[in-house]
Amino acid sequence: MKIGDKVRFLSETGGGIVSGFQGKNIVLVEDADGFEIPFPITEVVVVGNEDYNTGKMVSSKKPVNDSSCVSSAKKVLNDISEEDEQDYDPSDNFEMPVVERQGGDALSAYLAFVPVDSRNIASTTFETYIVNDSNYYMYFSYMTAENDSWTMRAVGEVEPNTKLFIEEFTKERLNAMSHVTVQILPYKRDKVFKLKSALDVRFRIDGVKFYKLNTFTENDFFESPALIYTIVENDKVKHQLTVDSVAVKEAMYAKTDAVDKPSRKDNTSNNIVRRYEKEQSKSRHFKQRLQGDKIVVDLHINELLDSTAGMNANAILDYQLEVFRTTLEKYKNKFGQKIIFIHGKGEGVLRHSIIHELNYKYKGYQYQDASFQEYGYGATQVTIGKLRV
Repeated sequence: MKIGDKVRFLSETGGGIVSGFQGKNIVLVEDADGFEIPFPITEVVVVGNEDYNTGKMVSSKKPVNDSSCVSSAKKVLNDISEEDEQDYDPSDNFEMPVVERQGGDALSAYLAFVPVDSRNIASTTFETYIVNDSNYYMYFSYMTAENDSWTMRAVGEVEPNTKLFIEEFTKERLNAMSHVTVQILPYKRDKVFKLKSALDVRFRIDGVKFYKLNTFTENDFFESPALIYTIVENDKVKHQLTVDSVAVKEAMYAKTDAVDKPSRKDNTSNNIVRRYEKEQSKSRHFKQRLQGDKIVVDLHINELLDSTAGMNANAILDYQLEVFRTTLEKYKNKFGQKIIFIHGKGEGVLRHSIIHELNYKYKGYQYQDASFQEYGYGATQVTIGKLRV
């Protein structure tokens, strides 16, 4: 059976010309008045010379419910499944063209968490969505991590100007979602477009926020309140600090008395270092606080930097130790000054590195575990003393 065949209805009087198909089970029959009638393929049969409006077959006088007619319909159905796709109406695979909106060529995408029952925030589950507020398709990957162990949560495609549900989770899973990475490859289909860079954006998810109702706010994407993290907005990437850790390390230990004119590559490295040091200086100033007669410095990397994108474990440790050294340098002349360094328990790598520095570079400084009641089991108290050579 194909477009243009004459067919007759088996279960009722009439027939017409095949004008198309809907899937593999429905045939569109155009009657004498020009109307298209959808009909199950099993209920029609191809005929030769007939007057289908009278319901009388010229080539056969058998009744329409004769078993031979039924067998013929089944044969037609089987033949249809084996025919080339060109015999089908191409509208079966037709996709509506994307309607682009003005201003949508600037990339904007968001990661959203929506409580299923916002009236019962203590026990509700949460839904995760990727929101694509642009005219580009976005192929994405969504990963979560606890410490350095990453888990792929979802991979897929978000169509332009839509949002895509990823998963539903409970609060018990929050510990395994302390860090989130979203990678995005934007593109357009069937048309030329301006190339956009692939994105790799990381977030630190604060689980405490999921216990507070005021965390979830009104927004343009959902009818209910949601917690929205910006991935990219108007082509500007959020929560991303790209640092070439190798270039930073080389520049930090480079000799400062070089007389040769720096090359273009050297300028690039210096620019990275300046950006690194600017962020570092801002973070140190913000995170050092006075508590009674003590200076408190939180060395958790998420407290020092907005993002660790582009930094491996060694680069992160170097950064934390540099903050530690700079703090001691700042207060080296204030004998008796107590400084609390909060490093956490973790695997103890940062704590062991700090103790090593104190034993070999800062002899004369006294140190001990800080108050468990005030700082938990992951802090060291250093008392500034006179350095011994």
